[in-house]
Amino acid sequence: MSETKAVALAAAAVPPRARPSTYPDPFAARMAGRAKRALGEAFGLTRFGVNLTSLAPGAQSALRHGHSRQDEFVYVLAGTPTLITDAGETPLAPGLCAGFKAGDGNAHHLVNRGAEVALYLEIGDRTPGDAAFYPDDDLTADLDAEGRWRYLHKDGSPY
Repeated sequence: MSETKAVALAAAAVPPRARPSTYPDPFAARMAGRAKRALGEAFGLTRFGVNLTSLAPGAQSALRHGHSRQDEFVYVLAGTPTLITDAGETPLAPGLCAGFKAGDGNAHHLVNRGAEVALYLEIGDRTPGDAAFYPDDDLTADLDAEGRWRYLHKDGSPY
């Protein structure tokens, strides 16, 4: 018998991911204050992901990065995170959104410099063979056949 999935649910009721980050040490600790609720997974979605992400004051969404094959999109629901890209800093607020085209080389992330929790939806596809680059850190990543990230130093040696 197959498992019955909910047709609707309260996004805040989806538990945060048990593991806050897949980054290797020493980078994982930099994700303190970030919580992701995997909304897409709650519905069994496999072709794209949807996360309800919260950033405590001082927290960041990820290391500044870009993707080779996966598009990303964020929509701010609450708070005032700052978007940092190759073009500089852009203040965001509820109702604003940003998109990141795969392969364009524009590294990005959000930082919450505000006094309140920032809350946003992040949506991304799950294109196989993706790779991520991190211009500010000694890190690269490849998505393996099982959908797990494999992290490497920029010289190709593994973490």
